[in-house]
Amino acid sequence: MNRLVLWHGWGISTGAWNSLAEQLRPAFRPHLQPLPGYDGAPAPQPYTPETLVESLLAELPTPVTLCGWSMGALLAMLAAHKYPDKIERLILIGATPCFLQRDGWPYGMLPAALATFSHAIEHDALGVLKRFTALFNHNDANSRSIVRALAQTHLPPTQVLADGLALLRDIDLRAIVPEIHQPTLLLHGALDPLMPLPAAQWLQAKLPAARLEIFPLAAHAPFLSDPARCAALITDFMLQQK
Repeated sequence: MNRLVLWHGWGISTGAWNSLAEQLRPAFRPHLQPLPGYDGAPAPQPYTPETLVESLLAELPTPVTLCGWSMGALLAMLAAHKYPDKIERLILIGATPCFLQRDGWPYGMLPAALATFSHAIEHDALGVLKRFTALFNHNDANSRSIVRALAQTHLPPTQVLADGLALLRDIDLRAIVPEIHQPTLLLHGALDPLMPLPAAQWLQAKLPAARLEIFPLAAHAPFLSDPARCAALITDFMLQQK
């Protein structure tokens, strides 16, 4: 049986996956697993990539195919590296090995921009999330409908949001990417302003078994911009890798 598990991104609950999940059925029964701290799931302390991956995998029958978006993609790559016997394949949407710009890595968010979000999260979590979703959907052909869809998802506790931003600030998986050998499908919006397309092209070059599919009119959430094509690519990938 093909077990397909979907991990969402920062600030956005499992509801973000609804349109894609509908397209994937009945070929698959995707499990929309909330990240720790979201949708009532307990949040481990410390809130680190390693503790999150351990908490998530402890709840799953393995092996599985992991589909991660944004922060969920970062965690999926770490899980595949640390637990290769539990992760059969990877599907990475809007992915990057390193969220922030830093030495040798120009393809991420500016540190000052993330710091601004971090400082504001304590007193205006909802406002920060609205600005964040508007930022990463900028230029998407379906940006208005995407923002409306994301507005319906559940807001996690403020501390979970703050801890997640700290995780994104610190994480850098570039060193381990060449050691991730699972078959990998990369789905990326050509207009992604948060994780520019060169980040996905870097992953395609460094991952030993990766294929990149580009969505020309999409930004950071191609699975919301074009769920039908996204589902078709995922279905084809899953069936080819049986």
